[in-house]
Amino acid sequence: MSLILTEKRWMLLRKSTEHEYQPLSKLGVDRRRFFKAGMGVCAMFALPSVYARAMNIGEKKLAFLNLHTGERIRSTYWVEGSYVPEELKVIENLLRDHRTGESHAIDTRLLDILQLLHDQIGARKEFHVISGYRSPKTNAMLASRSNKVVKKSLHMYGRAIDIRLPEYSLSDLRKVALSLKIGGVGYYPKSNFVHIDTGRVRFW
Repeated sequence: MSLILTEKRWMLLRKSTEHEYQPLSKLGVDRRRFFKAGMGVCAMFALPSVYARAMNIGEKKLAFLNLHTGERIRSTYWVEGSYVPEELKVIENLLRDHRTGESHAIDTRLLDILQLLHDQIGARKEFHVISGYRSPKTNAMLASRSNKVVKKSLHMYGRAIDIRLPEYSLSDLRKVALSLKIGGVGYYPKSNFVHIDTGRVRFW
């Protein structure tokens, strides 16, 4: 299997500056390209450093706005094949449980999925975070109020996040997340967010 990935395979969408967001259908997305990208992504997660070099990526960056605290960051969390511990701590702090103030190490695979998602959809703006890490106490409280919150949520292990991108529709964000074929993807249009996690591949 060749490790050389063409630019066309990894640039699935072009951001339009004419509207706040555009449906994927208007951007000319080909389903076969999504499938090919998904296959490449699976291989990339098996050999992250090799594929990052093949894609000429020397850095991985993420930007977040925590909608509960108003905090925002732009972080270069991976440089030349290695994660940057100090930057991971910055991300961990921003994604803390805003109710209790508790924080937890964030699964780097989750960060890589977000970085890839941001790149594949062609976003320029930051992710808006609805929920990152969730303490057991907070999760138990939320689970008692809604049957949509599972008792052993991956949020409690730093392996899940609820997000949206202001420049794209929620349905488009979901479509691109599904195309990656990595982890779990949950769609909550009434609450206006997409759930992403590093569990087994599934969707709801």
